[in-house]
Amino acid sequence: MSTRTTDRDPSMPEPPNESGPSDGTDATDARRLASDVPGSPPALSPRELARWAWRQLTSMRTALLLLLLLALGSIPGSVIPQSNIAAVQVGQWKEDHPTLAPIYERLGLFSVYDSVWFSAIYLLLMVSLVGCIVPRLAVHWRAVRSTPPKAPRNLHRLPAYAREELAPGAAAEETLDRAEAALRRRRRYRVVRTGDSLSAERGHLRELGNLVFHISVVVVLLAFAYGQLFGYKGGAIVLVGSGFTNSTPQYDEFAPGSLYDPVDLEPLSFTVDDFDVRFLEGGPANGQPEYFRAPITYREDLDAAPEKHVLEVNKPLVLDGVSVFLVGHGYAPDFTVTDGSGEVAWDAPVPFLPQDATFASFGVLKVQGARPEQLAFDGLFLPTYGFTMERGPFSVFPDARRPVVTMTGYYGDLGLGDGQPQSVYALDTDEMTQFEKGDGTPFRLDMVPGQTVDLPEGMGTVRFNGYERWVKLQISHTPGKGVALGGIVLGLVGLMGSLFVRRRRVWVRVVGGPDGRTSYLEVGGLDRSTVAEGLETEVTGLARTALGTMTGAGDTGRGPGSQASRTRDDEEQP
Repeated sequence: MSTRTTDRDPSMPEPPNESGPSDGTDATDARRLASDVPGSPPALSPRELARWAWRQLTSMRTALLLLLLLALGSIPGSVIPQSNIAAVQVGQWKEDHPTLAPIYERLGLFSVYDSVWFSAIYLLLMVSLVGCIVPRLAVHWRAVRSTPPKAPRNLHRLPAYAREELAPGAAAEETLDRAEAALRRRRRYRVVRTGDSLSAERGHLRELGNLVFHISVVVVLLAFAYGQLFGYKGGAIVLVGSGFTNSTPQYDEFAPGSLYDPVDLEPLSFTVDDFDVRFLEGGPANGQPEYFRAPITYREDLDAAPEKHVLEVNKPLVLDGVSVFLVGHGYAPDFTVTDGSGEVAWDAPVPFLPQDATFASFGVLKVQGARPEQLAFDGLFLPTYGFTMERGPFSVFPDARRPVVTMTGYYGDLGLGDGQPQSVYALDTDEMTQFEKGDGTPFRLDMVPGQTVDLPEGMGTVRFNGYERWVKLQISHTPGKGVALGGIVLGLVGLMGSLFVRRRRVWVRVVGGPDGRTSYLEVGGLDRSTVAEGLETEVTGLARTALGTMTGAGDTGRGPGSQASRTRDDEEQP
């Protein structure tokens, strides 16, 4: 345990050995008295406490912990629907989980990447990495500029050691010249010559690779933050045969970055020409899509010539930083609704949202212009109709082979005139009355394509004309993706350098023998990485290269721990 000493005036009396300050003592005296309690650590001043906290924050252990927390914190954003890109799914999730929804709302789990706790982890990780990298850069710079250390006194204590006797008449200078040439040219060492010894070092790229890896993490984090601040992401459901213009009213969900102005949206437009999908039949993957694609005609701007492109999964349309992804598809039943006055109040398809793998889809039809009462319907579109007494109506297969619509109807006030926004996929029935049969049971509309149903009490008719397809497109602009990719590549390069480059030091020295007539060449090696593979072979080969031969007898060892080294030491030491 570290201790701290302070200079004290000998003329001052010793403080009493108490567990706490007496009445009238100030904060400084309280810390001094607390530090004098036997067995208690010295109290830290605010400056010392701040310095300790900074050291803890900028340690590599803390950086790794924060990086782990960031990865764990991203999991809810992938599992739980996010309000900025899937508002409808969020609403449905809240309805299905009324107990958990308020808890998730308070924790910010429906908007993970905008939550306070995720931002705190992100910023602390940035500070930790920068505070860890900057001092290490300075240390590495000093290490690169410094010369290799002089040869230690006892080379035989190093992990790898070789000793060879020089031939009679062999010059020490020539031996060292051959060793220096081998170190510089073939082994890429930095060599310093001092008298009758060489000091060599290599492997600074290992620490440089480590630093490059950590810098790349900062680059990726900055690029991600830049993309979130200056980019946008939105989703839109587009009927096959219809068009889309890149403007905010065209989006079903639109989430701009904090510093992005929607006025700057690119003038992109396109038309969905067709949609093709094939589902697997039979086997454990029955009903899974084998592929789906959507040919489109697009224009980069108003004056550009139209061009063709086929959207597929993981094959987006990319134009000037804007990416258009095909992320989903579904059915849009086509209805014609006449009101109680005999006027056509609705004649258009309505997108229904798939609820399961069989594409049983839920949707809402709101007929605001109906008279004398507004009309509304909600229910299911079943692509391949099936029915059992236990389950009721359901869909057997996702392809539309036997399509049926089953809905319930309402009349009254839709509540659209009070200025409160409503989702097109949710129906507020507080001011509406459900249609009923004569016996008081709910009136249901079960229709096949081409069928017309009369509403009770002469409120009009509903005709199911058929269905159309729609595609769900995600349009996003994420600046900084190239920088993030560069950071990832840079990180891989740095990681390979830190893993495969070994930092080593080698010393070569010519010493005289005990008899004063013979000379010996000593070579010692030290591997500063955790793996010293090949060090002994390198040291032995260097010794023999310096002597001008790759064969011959000589003593080699792994330092004091080997039997050969211990025997040699016992024979040579007086």
